[in-house]
Amino acid sequence: MANLRDIRRRIKSVKNTAQITRAMQLVAAAKMKKAQDQAVAGRDYADLLNQVLVNLKENVGEEAHPLLEQREGGKELVLVISTDKGLCGALNTNLSKKIRAEVSPQADIVTVGRKLRMQLAKSGRTMVADFEVKDPVPFAEARPIAKLLTNLFLDGTYSKVSVAFNNFISTLNQQPEIVQLLPIQSSGLGEKQAYEGMGDESVKDTDRAAALSKDYLFEPSGKEVLNTLLPLYVNFQVYQMLVEARASEHSARMVAMKAATDNAKKFIKELTLEYNKLRQAAITAELLEITTAMKAME
Repeated sequence: MANLRDIRRRIKSVKNTAQITRAMQLVAAAKMKKAQDQAVAGRDYADLLNQVLVNLKENVGEEAHPLLEQREGGKELVLVISTDKGLCGALNTNLSKKIRAEVSPQADIVTVGRKLRMQLAKSGRTMVADFEVKDPVPFAEARPIAKLLTNLFLDGTYSKVSVAFNNFISTLNQQPEIVQLLPIQSSGLGEKQAYEGMGDESVKDTDRAAALSKDYLFEPSGKEVLNTLLPLYVNFQVYQMLVEARASEHSARMVAMKAATDNAKKFIKELTLEYNKLRQAAITAELLEITTAMKAME
């Protein structure tokens, strides 16, 4: 049985840990609000961009741009967006499980974030490139990532490019997703993406019909506009996935640190109760010894 000194040391240690987790919880909460606002702010723009592309594609045809070209066979390239730091619950673990379950072992990897980078490298996968992204995510830092993915697809190195990331749904819910980025799927244009409008019951199958019903005038020509718009579409998709993953990270870390703080407080109460019981037992034993000694002297 632990003595009083050991229990006091454990209580002090747990209190110090609780102070650290509480501080991390507050920092994550502040960052979480900014990241969530950034993620939500881009969803309407992405939705409207999809609708314009639907109308444009119907006017010029799928063969008008190589980013729309569907290819058979070939290798797959996957952009994996994980976190740079830990202490965010099962966020990276769940994404890793989804990658192992749905991505071919022969697929090559481009990473953002240190956590899954090391794990994927140890698993023997071919690492093509690695990127670091600031917090909050600047749009400019999504461009080189999107440019690399686009160039590797256009030069025929890969026939498919996908993105694995944690989709932000709510503060308590982050869902790992694997979304095809290239070739751009015509069936997906005009529809809400996996990370757009989550929980919005008004999102129905009428999105594509609504996009086609709008009358756009393209100048100088639909094909020229498509050549400009599709790279922008890819850039923004990568950016939106980055901010969704960052919002998921801060949300998961805030929740994990709050749970750790609550568990530490509960543990302190249990240790304090045990300490008081041992202290009371020690006092009782001393009183018995004094009483027994007094009786012996009579």
